[in-house]
Amino acid sequence: MLPLLKPINYLAPMLVSALFLLVLFSGYLEFPSLSSPIPIPTPSVRVRGPKSPFTDLAAAFELWDSQVGCDRFRSAHARWAANASAIQADGGDCAAAGMDHVSVLVKGWTWIPDSMDNLYSCRCGKTCLWTKSPVLADHPDAILFESATPPLTRKKGDPLRVYMDLEASRKPSGFEDIFIGYHAKDDVQSTYAGTLFHKNRNYQVSSQKRNDILVYWSSSRCLPQRNQLAQKFFSLISYHSFGRCLNNVGGPNTALSLYPKCSMGENSVPHWWDHLHCAMSHYKFVLAIENTMTESYVTEKLYYALDSGAVPIYFGAPNVWDFVPPNSIIDGSKFSSLEELASYVKELADDPIAYAEYHAWRRCGVMGNYGKTRATSLDTLPCRLCEFVSRKGGRNARAL
Repeated sequence: MLPLLKPINYLAPMLVSALFLLVLFSGYLEFPSLSSPIPIPTPSVRVRGPKSPFTDLAAAFELWDSQVGCDRFRSAHARWAANASAIQADGGDCAAAGMDHVSVLVKGWTWIPDSMDNLYSCRCGKTCLWTKSPVLADHPDAILFESATPPLTRKKGDPLRVYMDLEASRKPSGFEDIFIGYHAKDDVQSTYAGTLFHKNRNYQVSSQKRNDILVYWSSSRCLPQRNQLAQKFFSLISYHSFGRCLNNVGGPNTALSLYPKCSMGENSVPHWWDHLHCAMSHYKFVLAIENTMTESYVTEKLYYALDSGAVPIYFGAPNVWDFVPPNSIIDGSKFSSLEELASYVKELADDPIAYAEYHAWRRCGVMGNYGKTRATSLDTLPCRLCEFVSRKGGRNARAL
């Protein structure tokens, strides 16, 4: 009898395992999972309710709070593994910071807003004068160029030459001492996540989300590749396009007739950027397609949507998760087809609990790398550039 019992001892655990797998995949056991595709393994908290089209965002939040809650969301994302090297660290040891005061003269045309001109109090007790006025910065330690090429040569005693290019191509001029770009590998990094990219706008955020039109889009630079992607996606889902590209609402300022509260005032001349955030906030989703899909090039298109209280549907940087909060966007590249993406978006639009989870990062304070992304934006560029200039010695830096 003993020889017969031995195979049974081997077969018994195998049969038990097979039975468990059968039960698991048949749906009798269901483990909760996250409500959106996440590029790393994470514990999950997804709670899906019955299909229930909704418009009231506050009611969706209340439902999510009762069914999921911040404790479970924080626990699910406790091991969020964004790549810390995508964002530059702070300047380091204050003892090596060099000069106590640095002045930077911004030269020629630049899109940097005039409102940045200021005397800043910075890290390590340093001060930084940032100005476009050669009168105020009569003896600058560095001169910043964006639209113009820096001088071809520099002698010791001359201001350091700073060149900035935040476009996707990110090309140094070849004549700068310091290069500012959007990538962590550049001398000084500047992300697009700061508030200075969208000053003087109507920030009214609607608590009501449209359910008849799901997706907002606004683009006036009609690049063929981007237009083709948007057009194919829009053939599968309801949308409003407010820019010049694929416009289906009767003009670029139609948002003001749809949403009068988004106006900046009766006497102001309307501009599309005035009501961008306010108009976006009426939609559950915003389509954000970068001009170029390259590493770390995450622009204001994505951050506008986050700031407006919509969920971005994003096509762009392959490492976008290094720059945004956990479970905050729908990464279009993670779907096998646009049909699959459209189906997912439609399902999400009718599920208040799953949709509200895309806003949980903000309501529960789960940041990932997002805090560092904002801290490395244009908002903080003056102090960070001045510190870099200080460490190089300013005008006393060795001539190249």
